[in-house]
Amino acid sequence: MREVESWYCRIEASIFMKHPLQKRVITIFIVSVWIVNGLFCKILDLVPRHRLIVARILGENHASMLTVCIGVAELGMALWIASRKMTRLNAWVQIVVVLVMNVLEFLLASDLLLWGRGNLVFAILFALLIYYNEFCLVD
Repeated sequence: MREVESWYCRIEASIFMKHPLQKRVITIFIVSVWIVNGLFCKILDLVPRHRLIVARILGENHASMLTVCIGVAELGMALWIASRKMTRLNAWVQIVVVLVMNVLEFLLASDLLLWGRGNLVFAILFALLIYYNEFCLVD
């Protein structure tokens, strides 16, 4: 059995670590979130609210181009997750990106968010899911 670093992972490590299918399903879900947000919401601009949020935070002048760039970066994140390379670094990068992005949106553009300031709750839950998936589950 692999040594688990987190104290709360140790509590039920024997239960969590015996479910590789759970890790695969959660990983697919996480990859899907990055693809949907990157490709459909930003690159294809099917959810214009994302472009408006970028415009509010980074400025109107290049909002469309910057939104597409962010979408490409999100697709890159999905590919990195799918590659299963440097997974711990990847998990920490995801957690930091999700939390920083959502705190900025909370402070600067909460009126444009789907659930307003409540979006931050979903971001925290998503970050916890990423942590749980990488540091509490095994393949």
